[in-house]
Amino acid sequence: MRIRVSEDGLEMPDGRRVTCALGRGGIRARKQEGDGVTPAGIWPIRRVLYRPDRVAKPRTKLPVATIGERDGWCDDPADPAYNLPITLPYEASHEEMWREDALYDLVGILGYNDDPPEAGRGSAIFLHVARPDYGPTEGCVALALPDLLMLLEQIAPDSALQIGAGAASTPHD
Repeated sequence: MRIRVSEDGLEMPDGRRVTCALGRGGIRARKQEGDGVTPAGIWPIRRVLYRPDRVAKPRTKLPVATIGERDGWCDDPADPAYNLPITLPYEASHEEMWREDALYDLVGILGYNDDPPEAGRGSAIFLHVARPDYGPTEGCVALALPDLLMLLEQIAPDSALQIGAGAASTPHD
């Protein structure tokens, strides 16, 4: 199942279109670390992470794990753990998964630049909770928590986000 994502929103499996936030750089075919671009293409949803102190375990057919206080994601292209989960503290540049805001309370890990990761091509491209004003992301796709919960409940393990109108091919699956 493909879930279509465009600058106009995300099309749910039931046909409804919901608002989503995208990268501050818009949707582009070429992505580089730190450019704020949401990468165009077809990206599988590998697994789901959630903060058990803030949200209940989501109902989904995807693999699910909890986020812990020491969980991070490496975004340093020079580090061997680039675009991989890490345990904090960590010397190289990284994202903290246990955040003060609610953005990573529920996260779908997209299969972007992960098989294998290519240094500098972009990291930590997630499907996550949107800011209340749907402000731009650093390259992720973000939904309101109720929409994200509903999407995760409706999709299958072979589901993927099709980001951008020209996303006819899959650069890396």
